[in-house]
Amino acid sequence: MPETSAVDLSGKVAVVTGSGRGLGLAYACVLARAGAAVVVNDIDEAAAERAVKSITEAGGRAVAECVAVGTGEAADRLVGRAVEEFGRLDVMVTNAGILRDRVLWKMSDDDFDAVVTTHLRATFTCARAAAVRMREQGEGGRLILVGSPAGQRGNFGQTNYAAAKAGIAAMARTWSMELARAGITVNAIVPVAATAMTETIPAFAPYVEAMREGRALPDFLRKGEGFGTAEDCAALVPFLASDAAADVTGQCVGIGGDRLTLWSHPREVSVAYADGGWTPESIAAVWHTSVGSVPETVGIPAPKTPGE
Repeated sequence: MPETSAVDLSGKVAVVTGSGRGLGLAYACVLARAGAAVVVNDIDEAAAERAVKSITEAGGRAVAECVAVGTGEAADRLVGRAVEEFGRLDVMVTNAGILRDRVLWKMSDDDFDAVVTTHLRATFTCARAAAVRMREQGEGGRLILVGSPAGQRGNFGQTNYAAAKAGIAAMARTWSMELARAGITVNAIVPVAATAMTETIPAFAPYVEAMREGRALPDFLRKGEGFGTAEDCAALVPFLASDAAADVTGQCVGIGGDRLTLWSHPREVSVAYADGGWTPESIAAVWHTSVGSVPETVGIPAPKTPGE
């Protein structure tokens, strides 16, 4: 479809956490191309400065703010830098993340806490700081939170990551209600792309290597699995940040490869009734023929090549 002036972010200011490389860098670059000034955040100062250079050399506006997200102080620094450099804040993209994958019985407290701090707590602190500033400005705003299929369906070995991403989806729904009167929309995006986080998945490994060699991904991945490059996921961010998405809030939106999707919210899918209430025995008697006859699936389905 042709681009329209509705997706024009001229005069807007965005913060993108974890934007020195990968998906975050793609988000920062596409926001800048749409006209927004961008605060690039990363703990790797060299990566952040490279990102800023790539944006400014292309004619955009950007500055780097190197701080580890998670604390309220870090969030205040990011918002403060946006206001100091560009005069306001309109868009907060909470992208920063890490992995510490372990099965439950091998996951340490530190493994759990590090991932939850970087994903869940940092999303909370950055969104809170942004909401305070946006409400003070009185002109609305956009919170764009980054989720994951793992948060929607669970994923083996990712207790910490899946829990954090599920919490992010829940926060998007909650904040969309709390901030509606202020004109601030809140959405979670669910990207799927070849990044440092996904290239270790064995099923994707040969295709990621092929991409590095300049070969295109096959349709069964780009369409069937919604798997592609970080840049394939980027268009969703300026759309949600723009006037074209002024009425889009409280949603979990997936993107990857050639595919754009809307995730359902958790809902009851089957129901049974018992006059006077249930007992353990009455539940056992009907479970497999009523409510539990078609159990919900879990996990992220492995990609299937044509013919499988």
